[in-house]
Amino acid sequence: MAAVLFDMDGVIIDSEDYWVERQREHILPTTVPDEDVPVAEVSGMNYRETYEYLEENYETAISRERFVDIFAETAREIYNEHVSLLPGFHDHLDELHDRGATVALVTSSPHDWIEIVFERFDLEGRFDKIVSGEDIEGPGKPHPYIFEQAADEVGHEPEHCVAVEDSENGVRSASQAGTTTIAYRIDAHTGLDLSPADAIVETPEGLRETVLEQVE
Repeated sequence: MAAVLFDMDGVIIDSEDYWVERQREHILPTTVPDEDVPVAEVSGMNYRETYEYLEENYETAISRERFVDIFAETAREIYNEHVSLLPGFHDHLDELHDRGATVALVTSSPHDWIEIVFERFDLEGRFDKIVSGEDIEGPGKPHPYIFEQAADEVGHEPEHCVAVEDSENGVRSASQAGTTTIAYRIDAHTGLDLSPADAIVETPEGLRETVLEQVE
């Protein structure tokens, strides 16, 4: 395989532990107070598309502008005050680069959130490409467009790319794009259908070994 495409939230950082709690306890009840919306239903989506999805499928109680403000406030708290980097991730990046793999970040998160994470964990310059949902002109996850674009930007066909995702929507997106898809199962998400993935791993060590097997 020629390229590895990492999701950010829930893969290289444990932010989903915090996002799931805040969406379940605050963001979704504030936005759709009359329905119990499962967090997994919107996990992995671009947050702006999340509002469109909720507005289309439920009765929303707040404006798009207020929804965006809540998400931005929550993001600054999570990325600045919480989250940890995936154990051994810097060494993992070194191994991938040593093997000649192109490494990209493919995330629904906007660039200002990415910048906070990169500054906190010294990740500036460690990725060959960054593809943010903020940049794409097509639909976000679970549609395959973001991974198709990422493959194009790293200069490889999707079948020559390995994608690492944690959410159901992310796994569906990567799989439909034609990548070799590795699902990273985390405690924050329960009951997800990760069956479209080519492999499912549950530990940082398992993730590292499975990714490296694909770039040998």
